[in-house]
Amino acid sequence: MKYILNRLINHETISSEEAKQVIVNISNDMYNPSQITCFLSVFMMRSITIEELRGFRDALLELCLPINLNDFNAIDIVGTGGDGKNTFNISTLSSFITAGAGVNVSKHGNYGVSSTSGSSNVMEHLGVKFSNNEDFLRRCLDQAGICILHAPLFHPAMKNVAPIRRELGVKTFFNMLGPLVNPSFPKNHVLGVFNLEVLRLYSFLYQNTANNYNIVYALDGYDEISLTGKAKIISNHTEKLFSPEDLGVSKIKQEAIFGGNTIEDAAKIFVDIIKGKGTEAQNNVVCANAGLAIATSKQISHKEGFEIAKESLFSGKAKASLDKLIELSK
Repeated sequence: MKYILNRLINHETISSEEAKQVIVNISNDMYNPSQITCFLSVFMMRSITIEELRGFRDALLELCLPINLNDFNAIDIVGTGGDGKNTFNISTLSSFITAGAGVNVSKHGNYGVSSTSGSSNVMEHLGVKFSNNEDFLRRCLDQAGICILHAPLFHPAMKNVAPIRRELGVKTFFNMLGPLVNPSFPKNHVLGVFNLEVLRLYSFLYQNTANNYNIVYALDGYDEISLTGKAKIISNHTEKLFSPEDLGVSKIKQEAIFGGNTIEDAAKIFVDIIKGKGTEAQNNVVCANAGLAIATSKQISHKEGFEIAKESLFSGKAKASLDKLIELSK
C-alpha cells in the first residue's frame, strides 16, 4: 500500500489491475484503517479515472456472493447517494411503484452514509428482512415483485471499509460503486449519479454491455430525476436533456422533496406517499423515476411509463407490494 499511496500522492493514477488488487487486499485484511482512510481520501481530492473505477467494480463483483435471479428479468433502481440533498427515499419508493406495475425489481441498497436515511435504514424500520438466501429472495420476487439486496450481506469485502465510511460520514468512491455491483447482475438499470463526471464514467462502463439502462443526473445536483429542473439522461439508445414539462408536470421547489432529519421522519414520509397520501410534488417525483424504470424495462416512452407508475401508486398496487414484502419477512 505504501508504494500505491506514494504514487497517488504524486498525482499518478493506477491501472485497473492495481485498483482491483487494492480492493482484494482490503478484503484480505492486508491494510490497517489509517492506510484505507488515506487511500479513500485521495479520491476525495481528485477525480477517479475510468480504469480505476473499472478495477474497483471488477474486484467487488468478483468477491461478491452472487445470486441467480436471471429468470425474473429484474431491474435495479439505485442512486450513488452523496449528492448532499437529503431527499426522502425516492429510488426505494420508485422501486415499489415499479414492482406494483408488474416490473420485477432487485433493489440493491445500503444504510445511509452521507444522508440521514439510506434505502436499508427505511426498509429495516418498516420491518423488511434482509437475507442473502436465494430461495427467500426468489419468493419475494415471485409474490411481491421485488426483493431487497442489502449490500453488506453480499459484499463481505466491504467489512473493513464500512466502519471507516461511517466515521468519515462523507461520500467516497464507494458511493460510485454501489449501483455498479448488484450481486444479481440485472440486465436492466436506472442509475442515478451525483455529478456529470460520474455520469460520463458510468456511460463508458455500460456502453459496451447488452444491458438496458438509463443513467440520470439532475443538473442542479440530484442523483435522480428531482423535477427541480432539468436532468441529463444517457441510455443505451440515446442521450437527452429531460425537463419536467416532458411529463406534463410543473417544476418543483427543493424543499418539497426534503427527507426529514431522522430515520423515523424518512419512514413516515415513505409510508404516507406509498399510501397515496403524498403531496403532488412527492407523487410526481416518485412516479417520474418509477416511470423511467418501467420505460427502461418495457422499452416504451418515459411518458407512458409515468402514466403506468401513477396507476400503480394510486390504485394501491405499490403499497400491496410493500405489504407482501413485509409479510414475507415475518
